[in-house]
Amino acid sequence: MVAAESAVCGPRAEFFHGELPALDENVLAALVYGTARAPQDDARFVRVGLATTDGKPAVELWRTVRAVTTGESGPIRFATGGDFLFGCLELEESREGGMLAAAESAYRILLEFQARQPQRHLLRVWNHLYAINEGEGDCERYRQFCLGRARGLAKLKAEQLPAGTAVGRRERPGLLQVCWLAGRCAGRPIGNPRQVQAYLYPRQYGPAAPCFSRAMLLPDDALMGSGTASIVGHESKHDGDLNAQIDETLINLRELFRAGDGIAARGRREVDDDASIAAKVYLRRGGSPLEVAARIRAGLPGTVDLLLLEADICRRELLVEIECTRN
Repeated sequence: MVAAESAVCGPRAEFFHGELPALDENVLAALVYGTARAPQDDARFVRVGLATTDGKPAVELWRTVRAVTTGESGPIRFATGGDFLFGCLELEESREGGMLAAAESAYRILLEFQARQPQRHLLRVWNHLYAINEGEGDCERYRQFCLGRARGLAKLKAEQLPAGTAVGRRERPGLLQVCWLAGRCAGRPIGNPRQVQAYLYPRQYGPAAPCFSRAMLLPDDALMGSGTASIVGHESKHDGDLNAQIDETLINLRELFRAGDGIAARGRREVDDDASIAAKVYLRRGGSPLEVAARIRAGLPGTVDLLLLEADICRRELLVEIECTRN
């Protein structure tokens, strides 16, 4: 009965705007943004190093239906609750020999750790890099990260790749941070019919394609979307036009939801009145946060929780990236 109950209610995301009190026992992780405080005595707090667009503190919470325990394994801090695990590791690039080596080492450590856990299936990964667009051609830091990640994940098949996000911090130089959610049961990777799977991108985007799936469908039919941008096929669209990029991204997200609904155990939902969406928005620059938020809420009915962050996006021409969790 334990596995069945937890499958009915997998990890849930919510955003707390303001300073957060002590965490409840069912909180797997608390990702700290802006000026929010991160108590040193609770391993579940993770300081990400991204500012909110309004300059106020915010915390992203991930909850389970079970009481949580915490632990450490080498550079990894983790918390487990029932069938789910949240992990975080941070590596100093200079100690590893640069971005490529740090990314490869981080993912090898991650997979070795996960292989020993009951919650061994990767579901969702967040990668936070400093100066993600620095460097030219294949020496760009994001391309070096992708190459290291691909080497670190070489043992995984395409159908095992988790949903993912990689964005650029403007704080904490020299530190690679990788956070992830994992489960006792595997999820189902979802593709977007409007986009080439990222791991099939052509050589023009770097020596190794980005290793992630467009979304992950959990056993309870909740959908965790990857960081999604204004990309059709594999090409960026609407260079320099924030509103057009938002609209294109929202089309991609709606298609992603439809793709997930098409294979969900409970069947395709023709009406999304029961959908509950938590959307995290990464903005490079420009635009009024209030107008951006209104545009996203209008384009994604069911959005009940929204967080806007300042971040650099993996392609220099992209101004915005959105990730969603839909329950």
